[in-house]
Amino acid sequence: MFINYAHRGASEYAPENTLAAFYMGLFMDANGIETDVQETADSRLVLFHDKTIERITGLKGAIKDYTYEELLQMDFGIYKGEKYKKEPIVLFEEFLKCFSGKDLAFAIELKADGIEKNVLKAIEKYHCKNKVIVTSFSLLQLTNIRNFDKEIRLGFLTSDSGKELIDDLSIKGIMQYCPKVTVLDADIIAYARQKGLSIRAWGIADENDMRAALSHDIDGMTINFPDKLAGEIRKTLND
Repeated sequence: MFINYAHRGASEYAPENTLAAFYMGLFMDANGIETDVQETADSRLVLFHDKTIERITGLKGAIKDYTYEELLQMDFGIYKGEKYKKEPIVLFEEFLKCFSGKDLAFAIELKADGIEKNVLKAIEKYHCKNKVIVTSFSLLQLTNIRNFDKEIRLGFLTSDSGKELIDDLSIKGIMQYCPKVTVLDADIIAYARQKGLSIRAWGIADENDMRAALSHDIDGMTINFPDKLAGEIRKTLND
């Protein structure tokens, strides 16, 4: 089944990595959710993408500089308009509590070092390991996860391509090759399939990128506007 991952939720329309964005993604017929995990100063796992909080909150510093209670006092929605004023940051466990029981696929991206064990514990607590793929741009993080858990699916996010990379992922027990849309290559995709890997595209900036990705033999993509992808998929099925 092709997975339409709402990228940080329906982040084209609602504040990214918030419950509002995740629920909107489901309303727009996404059958997957992608999100990012970081750790607060008091070791709570929360959903946030950037290295600093400035773009989203207008404040200085990083997630790791604040406690969860301090972050709760901040506004993670107002940058998308008054409608989303005071939208709070989301705990990873809160996210799993809300969505892990639904018929969805989850791409959980590690955005901080040293959180691998706690991320795994939360996934195990909510019994959703079969629905999850843990992803990272860091092969070291993925290797750490594999050392802790021999079964959970792993995906490597990259702007690179090549058979050597696919071989390395296969050797390391990484099940998904996640190339940026701009480096999608039919030969490499075919080679990855021969090695037993699935393929998910990312970096889809607009509908042209979306259609370019769909022209390849891939298993899904992360996208800010899951409604448009769902519509394109329905159109293709009806043609």
